[in-house]
Amino acid sequence: SSGINAEYGGDKQTLTILAKQLINIRKQKTRMLGMKGQIGAVKTQTTTMQASMNMAQTMKTTAGVMGQMNKQMNPQEMAKVMQGFERESAKMDMTGEMMEDTLDAALGDSEDEEESNQIMNQVLDEIGIEIKGKMDSAPSAGSSSLAGPSSVRGSRAPTDEDIEAQLKRLAEL
Repeated sequence: SSGINAEYGGDKQTLTILAKQLINIRKQKTRMLGMKGQIGAVKTQTTTMQASMNMAQTMKTTAGVMGQMNKQMNPQEMAKVMQGFERESAKMDMTGEMMEDTLDAALGDSEDEEESNQIMNQVLDEIGIEIKGKMDSAPSAGSSSLAGPSSVRGSRAPTDEDIEAQLKRLAEL
């Protein structure tokens, strides 16, 4: 304070003016910092609003596309198509099974199975394993419970009547 007094020659009025200017500069600095914070907040708010608008536009577009898809897709019709597919798939499986059984019966697959069992028993006898009793109780490849009670399997090949009856059951599905 004494250095400032000496520099300005003790002029109290000049010192008062300079002190007021210094106070005003400090107030302006504080206000500027406050404005800078407010401008930053406005910028953040603007960015958030822009992101919200973009999201709303995307949701609008998505809703439109979903609406178009719902108009094109008929749930009852889709259910009917799926049921039809399931039914036809079951028919195809049954037909393939019938054809396989018929071919097995016609080609004498049981002889191949007996020959295969004989070779396997011979190999097992050579290495000292007894399996004959266990294999007799095992189910054979020619039997299946999938064909239903009216199908004829096992001891004789299916006849034309058996095949026609199976086809009628398939047609009823």
